[in-house]
Amino acid sequence: MKRGLRITGLVVACGLVSGLLIGCLVGCGNEATQGHADPQALAALRGALGTPARLPDGFAPRPQDAWRAPFTAANRNCRAMFAPVGGQAPERALTAQAAVSYQGDELGEQVGVGLARYAGSEAEGHIDDLATALSECRKVRSRGGTRLRLRELPLQDVGDEAIGAELRGKLNGYPYAVDVVLARSGDTLVSLVHTGMAGVDRERTRQLLTAVMGMASA
Repeated sequence: MKRGLRITGLVVACGLVSGLLIGCLVGCGNEATQGHADPQALAALRGALGTPARLPDGFAPRPQDAWRAPFTAANRNCRAMFAPVGGQAPERALTAQAAVSYQGDELGEQVGVGLARYAGSEAEGHIDDLATALSECRKVRSRGGTRLRLRELPLQDVGDEAIGAELRGKLNGYPYAVDVVLARSGDTLVSLVHTGMAGVDRERTRQLLTAVMGMASA
């Protein structure tokens, strides 16, 4: 799927609760945000990510803090597509969000997961925006020798709509790979990254995505 995008804003993370990064909603000082904090939605997202996940073999069942990119991309579109999985989903009409990571057994392997729930049909608009950001991020560059090239990650039958990319290259001069997926399941924006130093297996990413989409619908 190819869609188009501009980023409208990022939510500032307010804190960590039981290892889950919970984003600020209304009350963090942005009067333009039309969403209202939904305690039940927040509890549901925390519960979905805080219980032992049905991840592929080799991943620790206990969640850790939200994933943080080990680089700062120079391009704002590249930064935007990684923001949701770190607990900084677009804030317009946001009602709840949570983000965690899980450690894998391969060299440098991690999976980061973010869930963000929206009022009305705003999740559709946000994934459109993120699709454009992804299409306009062709290379990730940062200081220290980080150079990653993007190509589309083909996705089929993932939620209501989904986009993805494979990034391959060097992190501080060492081999590094990242798969990133952004998907919508009803009113929920689902974000996932799968990283590795020696490489990232596409089939393993698909298995992770299946598990994460299950979390979103739990």
